[in-house]
Amino acid sequence: MIEYTEGIYNFYVYILTNKNKTVLYTGVTNNLRRRLNEHKEKINPHSFSARYNVEFLIYYEHFGWIQLAIAREKEIKDFRRELKLDLIKRFNPDLQFLNSHFD
Repeated sequence: MIEYTEGIYNFYVYILTNKNKTVLYTGVTNNLRRRLNEHKEKINPHSFSARYNVEFLIYYEHFGWIQLAIAREKEIKDFRRELKLDLIKRFNPDLQFLNSHFD
């Protein structure tokens, strides 16, 4: 996990996957616990994450400033799939679901 010490807020860039780990979804939020629940409950049934059953956390980074978090989210979204997987595996080598860290 990359953590920047400046800033007084909590923002997270996160990557979710589906049960079979075939889909990757990158997002940003100020409340990861709430956002994970929204993905699980499919609050927006027509969203990408709802259509592809993307609700399992496999990667996250913490930021103190929203500007840094948004910039990082955009950077990760521009990665090819293999680079995203390399990033995830450096943080979470076994691709374990990390949702329980935010229960």
